[in-house]
Amino acid sequence: MNVSSEFSRRALEYGNYNIIQNIVIEKLLTHVAHKPKRILDIGCGSGALLRAIDWEYEHFCGVDFAQGMLELHPKSSKIELLYADFNQNKLFENLLTYKWDFIFSASALQWAHDLEKVFYCIQKLNAPVALAIFTSGTFKTLNETASISSILRSADEIKNLAKNYFDAKFEVVNYKLEFESTRDMFRYIKKSGVSGSRKILSYKESKKLLEEYPLSYLEFEVAFIYSPSK
Repeated sequence: MNVSSEFSRRALEYGNYNIIQNIVIEKLLTHVAHKPKRILDIGCGSGALLRAIDWEYEHFCGVDFAQGMLELHPKSSKIELLYADFNQNKLFENLLTYKWDFIFSASALQWAHDLEKVFYCIQKLNAPVALAIFTSGTFKTLNETASISSILRSADEIKNLAKNYFDAKFEVVNYKLEFESTRDMFRYIKKSGVSGSRKILSYKESKKLLEEYPLSYLEFEVAFIYSPSK
């Protein structure tokens, strides 16, 4: 199963499990000094970013490759939703026909097939950005305990790519999410979408991981890229 179908299949449950994603959105919005009127949200999901915006806007465009998420997104005459994949050039050719005041992406670009190409395409849209990308530091102890490698890029790799395309600040923030039990923790991983639908452990290996995971929390590492406040 690919990432898009996993997110779409779990769309109805996702809102109950996107705790870290909402924290990330709050931080992104603190770096928006003005109130942009024409907003692009790449990887908009079910609309968490839009729901957090507390100012009047003229046009909000949300892009996502999971139809199930878009069906849950708020809708109005000011909102345009595009069922599209940011890994495809066709999307950005369309987006270049618009004028944007600000571009957001919260917790989506870690799934880019070619992050450098996506950065290039976003930069061509010629607007300030506030981007949040989960890094390989996410689930660090879990991956080490299971002896598996992260499918995400490191913060250093993201930073080195970003500096080639954006005149922007770069920050790495680590979060911890506590759980009452390891079983609750694994249920969160399954339903939140942060694992990218990867399932590489057998039942026996998963059971062993449940028993041996040493922490009461999950680790998340997020790289933030945002244009300097004006």
